Amino acid sequence: MKGHRPRKRFGQHFLVDPGVIHAIVDAIRPGAGDTLIEIGPGPGAITEPLARRAGALHLVELDRDLAAALRGAFADADSVHVHEADALNFDIAVAPRVRVVGNLPYNISTPLLFHLLEQREHIIDMHFMLQKEVVDRMAATPGSKTYGRLSVMLGCHLLVEPLFDVAPECFDPPPEVMSSVVRLIPRPEALSIVDPAHLSRLVAAAFAQRRKTIRNALSELAGSDELANAGIDPSVRAEQISVESFIALSNKLSQKHQTLG
Repeated sequence: MKGHRPRKRFGQHFLVDPGVIHAIVDAIRPGAGDTLIEIGPGPGAITEPLARRAGALHLVELDRDLAAALRGAFADADSVHVHEADALNFDIAVAPRVRVVGNLPYNISTPLLFHLLEQREHIIDMHFMLQKEVVDRMAATPGSKTYGRLSVMLGCHLLVEPLFDVAPECFDPPPEVMSSVVRLIPRPEALSIVDPAHLSRLVAAAFAQRRKTIRNALSELAGSDELANAGIDPSVRAEQISVESFIALSNKLSQKHQTLG
């Protein structure tokens, strides 16, 4: 889409490097039986190669000028559908099972990931370009400095696989940060969560003051005995506690509250 100037208010940084475009499409490996949703296609850097290989491709673009240009570019492609919409409100159930891809605007990446998690029963996998710092936090393991709330809440539901980094000069305009491509796959084994809202509050409180021990960070939510019963040493910090242990603690507390109620 020549002539379109990236708009700062939409967080637009358009991928222009042919080698990176090829690497992303190769990582996705779209097939004729796949229904893909591309979030924020912009000028269509990866859209055309995806459209050639996927069975159906749905484009979700907030910028009305780009959406109009995409409709024109793919007017003769019955398998390509353009949705002028905000991805934060978009219902991805355009097919029973979909694959989601996109170069996500950094300013909405985290809320968008949680919006997609709410619809994960429809998702086969997701491939996203994100700020490298965000991908590092998503993929972090217990004990690392980058392990935090995002690591736990996504880890409850997704397997996170960082694929490769992308330098700023691969975009127009170049962002000020390094980017990374990541693959997200819904966990094949279900982790039973009694009360997702309670788990979210618990994890938020645990990481609110990272330097505190978990006993002190959760003093208003759980006692030392309750931590120990969930297999958690009360003297450790939140960054040392696994996803499974956070779920175990939340489940025990939720069940206790239900019994008392």
